[in-house]
Amino acid sequence: MKIKTIAFDADDTLWVNEPFFREAEEKFASLLEDYLPVHSSLKELYTREITNLPVYGYGIKGFMLSMIETAMEITSNNLPDQMIQSIIQIGRDMLAKPVELLPGVEELLQKLNGDFRLVLATKGDLLDQERKLKKSGLEKYFHHIEIMSEKKTANFQKLVKHLDIAPKQFLMVGNSLKSDILPVLDLGGHAIHIPFHITWVHERIEHEVKHPNFREAEKLSEVFDLISEMT
Repeated sequence: MKIKTIAFDADDTLWVNEPFFREAEEKFASLLEDYLPVHSSLKELYTREITNLPVYGYGIKGFMLSMIETAMEITSNNLPDQMIQSIIQIGRDMLAKPVELLPGVEELLQKLNGDFRLVLATKGDLLDQERKLKKSGLEKYFHHIEIMSEKKTANFQKLVKHLDIAPKQFLMVGNSLKSDILPVLDLGGHAIHIPFHITWVHERIEHEVKHPNFREAEKLSEVFDLISEMT
């Protein structure tokens, strides 16, 4: 069966996201330099983030809470009020960032629009992802918007069922092998990986992906030709 629906991840596939978190982490660690070396603060923050994922989920708001909790732990619950305000401001600055589209995004969507049903399939905070999508100007290209709390095979199974297509008619394009590619391949769908130059350690995998339905592109401008080959 031919591919009918193409889903795109959002963060670091359509627009820049991860560099803002790295920048925020550096600001956070610098606030705590009197208590711990930078690398130690970052390690503590990452541990707290992973622990909090089942509770807060992905996104800037959960990240803000994890920063505050980490700072409280590092300072033995003697966190100065000013430092709390500084951490909150780090998060507010992230939420106010402009949406920076990656090169070739709109051109690719324009080429695919009409021949395929286009879907945005991303994870994270609902309000923040809706904000970024609106700022991006890309909403008009998508038939359906799916903002997930997690990206696992079961989540994609629900999406494919909602779209009323077979897994073999579904193609996912994204930057995370762990979240965008492997769950879709496990489902029996197709996937194109576009690496981003920064990947959160939680999204990394150690093994090579080998699958007949898997393709890899260095940049978005290569995706259209890959899709033409696959269909």
